[in-house]
Amino acid sequence: MSSMNGTWRLSGAWLVGLIAAGLCSSGLAAQTRVLTAQDYARAERFLPYRTLPLVDHDVQKVKWLDDGHFWYRDHDADGDHFMQMDIADGKAAPAFDQAKLAFALGKAGGQPVDASKFPHAFDYSVKPDGRLDVRLDDKHYLCDLKDAGTCEAKAGHTGKDAAADEPGVLSPDGKSEAFIRDWNLWLRDVASGRETRLTSDGVEDFGYATDNAGWKHTDHAILEWSPDSSRIATFQQDQRKTGEMYLIRTRVGHPELLKWKYPLVGDKHVTMIERVIIDVAAKKVVRLKMPPDQHRSSLCDDVSCGPDGGWDDVKWAPDGSTLAFVSTSRDHRHEWFRIANATTGAVRTVFDEVVPTWYESGNGAVNWRYLPATHEAIWFSERSNWGQLYLVDLATGKFKHAITRGEGNVTEVLKVDPKTRTVWFRGVGRTPGVNPYYQQFWKVSLEGGQPTLLTPEAADHTISLSPDGKAFVDAYSTPTTPPVTVLRDADDGHALATVARADISRLKASGWVPPIPFTVKARDGKTELYGMMFKPTNFDPSKKYPLIDYVYPGPQTGSVRGRSFAPSRSDHQAMAELGFIVIALDGMGTPWRSKAFHDAYFEHVEDNTLPDQVGAIRQLAAKYPWVDLDRVGIWGHSGGGNATAGAMFHYPDFFKVGWAESGNHDNREYEDDWAEKWQGLLVTGKDGKSNYDAQANQDFARNLKGHLMLTYGTLDDNVPPSNTLLVVQALIKANRDFDMIAIPDVHHGYAAATPYVTRRRWDYFVQYLAGDTPPKAYELKPWPWL
Repeated sequence: MSSMNGTWRLSGAWLVGLIAAGLCSSGLAAQTRVLTAQDYARAERFLPYRTLPLVDHDVQKVKWLDDGHFWYRDHDADGDHFMQMDIADGKAAPAFDQAKLAFALGKAGGQPVDASKFPHAFDYSVKPDGRLDVRLDDKHYLCDLKDAGTCEAKAGHTGKDAAADEPGVLSPDGKSEAFIRDWNLWLRDVASGRETRLTSDGVEDFGYATDNAGWKHTDHAILEWSPDSSRIATFQQDQRKTGEMYLIRTRVGHPELLKWKYPLVGDKHVTMIERVIIDVAAKKVVRLKMPPDQHRSSLCDDVSCGPDGGWDDVKWAPDGSTLAFVSTSRDHRHEWFRIANATTGAVRTVFDEVVPTWYESGNGAVNWRYLPATHEAIWFSERSNWGQLYLVDLATGKFKHAITRGEGNVTEVLKVDPKTRTVWFRGVGRTPGVNPYYQQFWKVSLEGGQPTLLTPEAADHTISLSPDGKAFVDAYSTPTTPPVTVLRDADDGHALATVARADISRLKASGWVPPIPFTVKARDGKTELYGMMFKPTNFDPSKKYPLIDYVYPGPQTGSVRGRSFAPSRSDHQAMAELGFIVIALDGMGTPWRSKAFHDAYFEHVEDNTLPDQVGAIRQLAAKYPWVDLDRVGIWGHSGGGNATAGAMFHYPDFFKVGWAESGNHDNREYEDDWAEKWQGLLVTGKDGKSNYDAQANQDFARNLKGHLMLTYGTLDDNVPPSNTLLVVQALIKANRDFDMIAIPDVHHGYAAATPYVTRRRWDYFVQYLAGDTPPKAYELKPWPWL
């Protein structure tokens, strides 16, 4: 391999023969090109921060102000425009005076705000008196745009920034925020800022509403307010016996030790929760009459799954008298639907479901619902091999009937109207001939029957439903066609108004080309797999191109990451510009298809969809002569980092170059919830062997033949650095050459170091897979959102 660095002297004849052969003994191309800074600059044009601003009228955010009005952020060559639409007439007008608001926010916050480019995290609602309730990153303001326009930090948020350090969960009536302080739950009056302590027995590692899943630990409170704002459902989280994780911050002088609770696979003592209901007015804690529950969710690997917080598996009755919740076993195979009396704390188990692999309640949000008025519940199950909805009698715990049937999944229930007995839901794979990953929007009666399709276009639909459920905003697109955003009637789906039609003229003028969707057969030779291909814009079919496989194996998601339009998908097109074919493929074992498809490598996470990745690349090479099967590389982050190292160790003659970022290389060194769901509970025999041995990348490191780069953040509190260091230790012991970059003081994502790591990754594949010479120390521009 050292010959790649030019340290060997070769005779002229031998060198000519080597070039003529086109490949060196390792299967990599001899160096033939010297790339310039201009080549990298051309690639940089295809990064998201360069392409996103070139898409006009792609509505990125929609928020309903009330049943009849919503605002949205539009964009064109002049910048961002905040518009408000009245659904009665379908007309839109500026939502507010942007210049005035930007000036007022800049004056209040001490930092100028660009009126044409508000921060991505900008959000607002309208108070009854017409003032704007604005959230700007972690800050919160009340803004009056009358006259000159003024903004003031919201009451109670001065001095110590409570919005950032003690974020509150707003009550339904908008009068109070519940937050955590010193392991107890407190209440903050929104109008006056007055604070009241609700609990007093919370102590370190046994606190109320605390958000700590090990891999995630924040200051946000996890709780659910009752609809009348009189009660709070939450828990006291017991981590007193949970093991700790340690990291050290880079500094001059004595090291700073960071530690927090982080349960691992197989630990005897893991985090548990004791469920409680708090009477707000009486400041009374009612502890539910049941043993401590597992810190588990029916949806994800935390009790709070959504980006906006909340407690997914908890639903109040409208009158706040009872509380329905779902308990999940440690291995995610057993679910219990329970109802608690909010006054007494008495708990009744209504029904349960046991599955042979793992249970999930939907995609994006839990799909079960509590309908106490009719003593019913909606339950989501994959018992038919597809994710469907079922109606349950809460008096008997018996299933009445299936609400949805047939092939295809219900992915997310968006609304239930108990009065009309109607359910609105997103679904995939339910329309023959339509890409099975395209989400469409449906409604169906609780009595069952044929669902009504509300979004007929063969495209991926993003839905925002009005509060009263009578209308919805629908942005539909495909990976190759830009979005059209329309306002529709929720009864039959007919269009009420066009909100915006995206225009990609400026994007095309920059040289952009769309990705190429493709299908191949899975490992079983029958199942269709769907992927995306990216080719250089100066593609020459007479040439042979090395191929780079971007991989994220799941099982909770896949490599392609959505089928809506995106002008850039990661840096796939940018890498293609450097002389590669780049692909992303969702292999068997990833979600959105049938339950059997998702179960493909249950209890064998070392599979990582790699049989499908290898099979797909071979099929593409057989179909396209310009794919060079002798020069295949692979890269990925997190689970993709795990899969990349696994590919280099288990398929060392196929994958020649790998770039593995922050991989969970041995899930016994990762948080308990994720791996115990997909791999099962740790079982160790008398011989010391366990069901986790085959998934440990370090045990196969000796098989490495090609070039492997390992990267990680030294403060990675999601996948601890020890995961990578186990592989490093094994590679050294096996006397294998490898490369490594440790990025100081960054977490699971690389933050401001991302452009540097991206450029180094480009260099690595250019040098070792293409056999070319990268430009010296090209510097990518800082990315605005880092």
